[in-house]
Amino acid sequence: MPQNRARPIVLSFSGHDPSGGAGIQADIETVISHHCHSVGVITALTEQNTQNVKKLLPQNPNDITSQAETLLSDLPVDVFKIGLIGHHDTAAAIASILDQHPNIPVVLDPVLAAGGGTNLASADLVKAIVDVLLPKTTVLTPNSEEARKLTGLTDLTECGLKLLELGCQFVLITGTHEDTAVVSNLLFHDGRLWETYHWDRLPASYHGSGCTLASSIASLIAQGLAALPAIKEAQEYTWNALSDGFQPGNGQHIPNRFFWLEETT
Repeated sequence: MPQNRARPIVLSFSGHDPSGGAGIQADIETVISHHCHSVGVITALTEQNTQNVKKLLPQNPNDITSQAETLLSDLPVDVFKIGLIGHHDTAAAIASILDQHPNIPVVLDPVLAAGGGTNLASADLVKAIVDVLLPKTTVLTPNSEEARKLTGLTDLTECGLKLLELGCQFVLITGTHEDTAVVSNLLFHDGRLWETYHWDRLPASYHGSGCTLASSIASLIAQGLAALPAIKEAQEYTWNALSDGFQPGNGQHIPNRFFWLEETT
């Protein structure tokens, strides 16, 4: 008989991406790649491919709450990971779940726009993220454009410090959207710019990179790492997944989240 094997559990609140590059599919692949168990609640259905999002279909917030409560009544979730939210009522529903479980760390990837440019967050949703989710967030992972949109500021250091003031414990602003030769990711913690990480800029554009990074951080925290080493190790994992990415369609490349497995075969 197979033995029970306890694995850390990551609960993702994420959108469904039919192309398989981002959203809940990216979360599942990343979490499994880190030898954790992935459970999830779909926040929104989408009509999209690797080029862009055509339609966003937020799910009923009451259903989101009840699904999460049913999961949490049975499974010892170690970390919450939040991705695409889609509607301000959904943000409120997720916040109500976080309030019931204040000791579970929260990794939030504030998905505000699609890789192809489609806006995925109204002003009301941005306000809800700031008001009800950031104060509950352990690690926030915005790209530079999202950091500016959440704060209304331009300078990225000012953005990071402001996001700490809004309640996040750690803020990692990724720099792939900046016009720089090398990608610089800025980590803020304890009221200051804590560390800057530099990564070689890869030639392609990637679908699901933010989901991969946030889910990797969440999984590593679930495995028992403290936030700081988890943030560092997750960036390395994500860079390797991107560098080994592939282009299944006519749009962005998709990270190979199982690059490490293929290296050993």
